[in-house]
Amino acid sequence: MTGRGPGAGSRLIPLLLILLPRGLAAQDPFAVLARAKAAYDSLHTIRCDFIQIIDNPMLGAPDTTRGVLYQEPPARFAMNFTHPRGDRIVSDGKYLWLYTPSSVAGQVIRAAIPALGTTGPNLISQFVERPREQYHARFVRTDSSAAGPVDVVHLEPIAPDPPYTEATVSVGASGLVTRLDIVERSGQRRVLIFAKHRLNEPVAVSIFRFTPGAGVRVVDQ
Repeated sequence: MTGRGPGAGSRLIPLLLILLPRGLAAQDPFAVLARAKAAYDSLHTIRCDFIQIIDNPMLGAPDTTRGVLYQEPPARFAMNFTHPRGDRIVSDGKYLWLYTPSSVAGQVIRAAIPALGTTGPNLISQFVERPREQYHARFVRTDSSAAGPVDVVHLEPIAPDPPYTEATVSVGASGLVTRLDIVERSGQRRVLIFAKHRLNEPVAVSIFRFTPGAGVRVVDQ
């Protein structure tokens, strides 16, 4: 997905079953990612606040957006933006809807979610699923944060086709991902910061539903 303006896709991915020893996680990047996968596998729903910062030198100053992210595995996902208000990214389990009236008024992009070979759009879990198969991983450091210590892991995709060339994932002691730093193939940098996690709370069905309003054109991709 590209940045705000030319690309509508710029706005756009718990308790542990087993508590891994902290010393091991601090040395082995795959142990950190396994801790995160165990955490997300144990959840039925996730709700958290997000801040997204997109830095594209071709577009001037960094663009900051924010809102609330919802995830209901395996295939329901939503990002409801409070700034810019009204923008939404929604996966209803069948289609991914990209609605950004702040940059492209009067249309929504709709993409079918493949029935096989995917668990649906998942902004966070894609970085912790089968990491040994997908990434060259390197442990970077343990940082302190307002929510406590986080382990930082740097990833480079093994396959040549992902839309990014590298990603840095920050994982808290609980296994929750608190930050993603992504370098896209265009050279654009995207930072996502997650906070105020609410886990396994009921989420209204309407959150994962998108109905185009009057006059909104549906563009299939």
